Amino acid sequence: MLLAGVCMMLASCKEDPVFDGNLIVGKWVSGTEYYRYDPDSTGATWDTGDDVQESEAQPFTWSFDEKSSRLTLVHQMEMGGVIPKTYTIVALDDEVMRYKDNYDQTFEYKRVK
Repeated sequence: MLLAGVCMMLASCKEDPVFDGNLIVGKWVSGTEYYRYDPDSTGATWDTGDDVQESEAQPFTWSFDEKSSRLTLVHQMEMGGVIPKTYTIVALDDEVMRYKDNYDQTFEYKRVK
């Protein structure tokens, strides 16, 4: 039992990964859904499956907290108002960005080259 307790303590001491927020900048795709994150913390999203192109994209602002891995998007609605959405990044590199929402639903995007 002592060995099991030590293993559990070591597993709980594992540090959370720290992601480089600069890697978020760029264009990302999942299926027909696109997100473009610009360096000035603005961006746009569109879905070609709904026959919406980048020129018709919905604008948003974004911020990233490296300590908590929280990515916050604030979508600006066409008819006025804003919709904030917060995600936790669980993977981020030059090719893949994966995050989950508050309901543990995971979203994965590939970088558009």
